[in-house]
Amino acid sequence: MAFASLLEHVGGMGRFQVVSVLLLSLPVLMMASHNLLQNFTAATSDHWCRPRPEANATGLNPEALLRVWVPHGERCRRFVKPQWWLLEANGSEPNSSWPETEPCSDGWTYNRSVFTSTIVTEWDLVCSSRGLKQLAQSLYMAGVLVGGVFGGLSDRFGRRSVLTWCYLQMAAMGTCSSFAPTFTVYCLFRFLTGMAFSGVVLNSVSLSLEWMPTHMRALVGTFMGYCYTTGQFLLAGVAFAVPDWRRLQLVVSLPFFGFFLYSWWLTESARWLVMVGKSHQALRELQKVARINGKKEEGDKLDIETLRSHMEKEMTLSKTRHTAIDLVRTPVLRRISFCLCFVWFSTSFAYYGLAMDLQNFEVNIYVIQLIFGAVDIPAKLMSILTITYVGRRFTQAIALILAGLAILANVLVPRELRTVRTALAVFGKGCLAASFNCVFLYTGELYPTVIRQTGMGLANTMSRLGSIMAPLVKMAGELFPALPFVIYGAAPVVSGLVAAFLPETRNMALPETVEEVEGRTQSQKDEAQHLQVPLQPTPSSNSTGPQ
Repeated sequence: MAFASLLEHVGGMGRFQVVSVLLLSLPVLMMASHNLLQNFTAATSDHWCRPRPEANATGLNPEALLRVWVPHGERCRRFVKPQWWLLEANGSEPNSSWPETEPCSDGWTYNRSVFTSTIVTEWDLVCSSRGLKQLAQSLYMAGVLVGGVFGGLSDRFGRRSVLTWCYLQMAAMGTCSSFAPTFTVYCLFRFLTGMAFSGVVLNSVSLSLEWMPTHMRALVGTFMGYCYTTGQFLLAGVAFAVPDWRRLQLVVSLPFFGFFLYSWWLTESARWLVMVGKSHQALRELQKVARINGKKEEGDKLDIETLRSHMEKEMTLSKTRHTAIDLVRTPVLRRISFCLCFVWFSTSFAYYGLAMDLQNFEVNIYVIQLIFGAVDIPAKLMSILTITYVGRRFTQAIALILAGLAILANVLVPRELRTVRTALAVFGKGCLAASFNCVFLYTGELYPTVIRQTGMGLANTMSRLGSIMAPLVKMAGELFPALPFVIYGAAPVVSGLVAAFLPETRNMALPETVEEVEGRTQSQKDEAQHLQVPLQPTPSSNSTGPQ
């Protein structure tokens, strides 16, 4: 509460906050371009076996060669010998069995009408190697998982410093991916890009929230969420304009060099500086903010004694070394961490199960990308209204439950009703986007400043475990087609019920210490019990209580 009053003293939501949010939001526009990139760079085109080299000497056109060498509808085998009889006008397919076939030992031919080049066409990730396409995405998500370490590092070295490094790493590794000579090297660079992605997301959220007045946090969090939504539109447009995967990879990576350069202007979190004992630097940052906000006189009045007197309690408590153990050391934080693990895992698990499977909707991939991006707009608008006027806990729970029910409903819809199934998936994806929008803000508000980034790192870990598990569950659909939808739907429903056990944070200042979180929850319980007292019958009352 003390820091919130200092923030209002130097301008509240002033020019500095507006510029900072804009600068932090620009990279978020490009986040979707990396996170969902493999929908386009690893798209699978129609393909068929390449005929034997001697077939070219026959002088037949490609269509005729395909007819005599490749069984109709077959992608992974070809005839051992050309079947010339299939060229006859009345040539038909045999009713019993095909002539002898063999694997595609001379490679494949691809339909390049939509994608001129992808990692699938370049490294032949089809047939027996088709699992490598999912492996590439899983390794990227594994990088995002490992990147959770940047949450803990920023608690030690600062939000801005770690964020600056992550911009550079994302720019460099993304650019290197576009020049990767082999699939193995490509996967390595994508893994390192995923690590940087985590660092950018975690520190952008924390750095923006820690400079925001209490009443603006929800709005700012939603604005950054809309930037990610806009990035999904941007990805569809850029992918359509650049159908070659290497060029596309390069186009979405180069802007991060610019973000790296201007990130040196960003201001380190004064909250964090105070909590790690760097009061003099925190004072300078507050005075800088005051000048930018047109409150120079108020900033000049601040001195180190004023700062310390406002945050004496927090500074004393912050001298205790905090580790990941503090996330589960006390009862309230243990409950918060347990519930958030469920929420983050399920949201990411179901979200990526839908968002990374665009080709299975059998709709133009660019159109479905736009639809999946467009649904986020009303979903996040509705979430900000409920977050602001109803509460974080209600929004989180209802978004997850509705998403799960929409996905489960697909189990009951016949596969022939493609439009209905797609509509339900789009609605479920919108609810999951609303859940993401809420949980980013909610997590930052639930954890105290001294371990906020560590808590965000734990949340990121659970989220990425969900995104890694999603493709594995999809593989189960080859045996039981309905099973992925049952699992994708059940997980958000269960997590929505678990979210009901989280404390409410609406209209409350960011907690600074572990003790403050514990005391705040106890105060809420005491207040709730006090409010229930008038509802109880008393000996002096003539009534018998509520009927």
